[in-house]
Amino acid sequence: MRRYTKTCGEDDLFRRQKLESRLPRAERNAALWFSSPGRAEIVGNHTDHNCGKAIVSSISCDILAAVLPADGYVQIVSDGFRPIHIGLNDLSFRAEERGKSSALVRGVLAFLSRLGEIEGFTAYTSSNIFRGAGVSSSAAFSVLIAEIVNALSFGGRLTPLEKARAGQYAENVYFGKPCGLLDQCGVAFGGLDLIDFLRADAPEVMPLPPFGGYSVVLTNAGGSHAALTAHYAAIRREMGDVAAFFSAKTLREVEKEQLFDALPQLKKRVSERAILRSIHFFEENERVDRAARALREGRRDVFFEQVRLSGESSLKLLQNCFVPGSVSQPLLLAVKLSETLLNGGAFRMMGGGFTGSVIAFVKEGEEEAYMQGMARVFGQDSVYKTELRPSGAGAVGPH
Repeated sequence: MRRYTKTCGEDDLFRRQKLESRLPRAERNAALWFSSPGRAEIVGNHTDHNCGKAIVSSISCDILAAVLPADGYVQIVSDGFRPIHIGLNDLSFRAEERGKSSALVRGVLAFLSRLGEIEGFTAYTSSNIFRGAGVSSSAAFSVLIAEIVNALSFGGRLTPLEKARAGQYAENVYFGKPCGLLDQCGVAFGGLDLIDFLRADAPEVMPLPPFGGYSVVLTNAGGSHAALTAHYAAIRREMGDVAAFFSAKTLREVEKEQLFDALPQLKKRVSERAILRSIHFFEENERVDRAARALREGRRDVFFEQVRLSGESSLKLLQNCFVPGSVSQPLLLAVKLSETLLNGGAFRMMGGGFTGSVIAFVKEGEEEAYMQGMARVFGQDSVYKTELRPSGAGAVGPH
């Protein structure tokens, strides 16, 4: 069984040595090092884009980068991918880059160039964030670029929110993914946080106390997010249709009671799925509040109950545990298998959904049995034991 407790262990040391070997020998001592984590959404599925609430944490898998200054360009050299090379003299949107990593780099640079002159660099990166599994590899990548620019060009003065907004801008405008700000905030702020997106441009981030006695296990159920943008967009659009019925821009401006009172008229204007997804939004915000209060009061059982209920709501109301019309349903299978394997704790699907991963809080001492049970179905390389990481994207020492 592959154990994945990435802090600064052997895996980290190996990756650092591998990256260092790729640097020009004469410049190895001059390299700056950065780490940008994945994130785990705990409670609050698809609430951020309607100014809702969520609990999120950075986790201990990351993109590690060794960075050297460059003149007039930004270059990203990543394991297993073609290098990205972008001249700083033209950061305008390019349609042919839509959906590609280069769009994220160019978009972040374009956003931050409004704040001042950007210095060029070459970044050599290595990632152990498993892609397409709902832990936000794209947000980790875009916020990493923002943090490197922050260090080299702005003296470290950018706030986590500014770095998160740069990443969201790149995803929305350049990459073409209509995401909210949750993923980028989880990566940029770090730690376990309650985030209230009532003010979408300046969400309130409130740290929450960590809890012990349980390990975090992620299972990548399989599948790719590449063809799912339309499904993610439909969730946001349908919630928006319900909000528009009440002459509001987002569901946060509407009360749950208004929705239920207006059901006869609302049902004539929007689909039942749009209504169910909107009910999920209201009830999910309530779950976030209850889960946060339970953590502050040390009531772990209540917290876990909210996690489980969040997962049930994603399945029944939000309906993002499988691709509509497809007989391929690995995420739903992973959810059901977790239900049969776990004794206590909690589990739920995580992230944008349709494909991706299941997060489970497993009693310490029982991780091996759960991980083996999941690996038997989904493969050993798909089951990861991780940790809630206390820090977000930032500079790290070279060793």
